[in-house]
Amino acid sequence: MKGEISLNEAEKLLRLSAIEEVERIAKIDVSREERKGIPEIILAEGKNVNDTLRIAKAFVDRKGRAIISRANDNLFKLVKRKFRNNFDIMLNRDAKIVVIKKKGYKVEKTGGRIGIITAGTSDIPIAEEAKIVAEEMGCEVITEYDVGVAGIHRLFPTLKNMIEKDVDVIVVIAGREGALPSVISSMVNIPIIAVPTSIGYGLGERGVGALIAMLQSCSLGLAVVNIDGGVQAGAIAALIANRVAKWRNKCPII
Repeated sequence: MKGEISLNEAEKLLRLSAIEEVERIAKIDVSREERKGIPEIILAEGKNVNDTLRIAKAFVDRKGRAIISRANDNLFKLVKRKFRNNFDIMLNRDAKIVVIKKKGYKVEKTGGRIGIITAGTSDIPIAEEAKIVAEEMGCEVITEYDVGVAGIHRLFPTLKNMIEKDVDVIVVIAGREGALPSVISSMVNIPIIAVPTSIGYGLGERGVGALIAMLQSCSLGLAVVNIDGGVQAGAIAALIANRVAKWRNKCPII
């Protein structure tokens, strides 16, 4: 053995080590999407707005796209000003997400299918966060909002729709007592990702009650992310759906 590797192997190793420094404020992982299937998402919360813009510009220059989560109104305004020419900008104020793309940048569709269900209207911002992340990972997303257990008859048409669309995974988002994911998990043979939201007050406020209820669920086939974890839920749901789609494309009878 001479210790030699092929060009393809060398390219893979270079992608694994691709880190780019931005003005001594950040080291961005420009190869994360190729390595993990999940694009790096810039968390705006806690960052200086100008630093966030510099990091986003570096991503757009290098990768053609930048995704920013937990953005505020000031950042929305500055993004529109800085990227007003030759860029496509998607601002979702409910989800607090910004997606900046060079003109012509396209997300390749994978064939993955994800369902997102919320218990209440107050849970929609977290659902939208998960939806955007999953769509930016190439998935089709089917949403059904405000179908919680306070009026459980609303749930049955929703589940019928999800089953007919043959979704690969369902993200279920609920606050307060957090019961909806357990109910849905007991009724379908589809993996469930449960997301507690910080909706609720008194004992178990700010999502703590919902989180504990979901973690204590006796219905198997359900996994839980952290409170208000829309980005995390969207990412793991898309990884599952994209892997299913990969094999569905190879074996069309599935």
